[in-house]
Amino acid sequence: MNILLPNPQPHSRKREYIMMNSAIESSIPSGEVASHVEISLFRLYTLRVFYFVMAAGIGVYYWPSVIHHTSEFATTRGVEYAMLAGLGAVAILGLRYPVQMVPILLFELTWKAIYLLAFALPLWSAGQITASAATDIQAVLLVVIFIPCVPWRYVFAQYLLKRGERWR
Repeated sequence: MNILLPNPQPHSRKREYIMMNSAIESSIPSGEVASHVEISLFRLYTLRVFYFVMAAGIGVYYWPSVIHHTSEFATTRGVEYAMLAGLGAVAILGLRYPVQMVPILLFELTWKAIYLLAFALPLWSAGQITASAATDIQAVLLVVIFIPCVPWRYVFAQYLLKRGERWR
């Protein structure tokens, strides 16, 4: 539904009207910036491969413990394993919607960067890396392979340059 309103500029001699859309058909741009970022077919298939690797890796490593576990395991590692199993399950959606699921890759990069900077680096600086910590650090360092996979121009256009959604 379109509404015609008089032009609010007082110095105008001509009677002009500004076309405004109703709330149903908002005139606020909805992401022109992000829609102009083209993602190549090669990049889309690369994203799909990484979603598959993430889902399969998490599925093989975490899901068996989620399905078959002890009460002690549930109290000590249950939250961690449930969160990562959920992440792997949602990563399957990336096979069908590789661009829409980019926030999963960003989450993966973010939590691993936090772990490396806030936990692994201080341990390494203090010379307190144990065998268990070294294994964790090796696994987390695999995040490096995700960095070139992320469509960074799209991420900047979609999440930094694009106008955010309204607050009310």
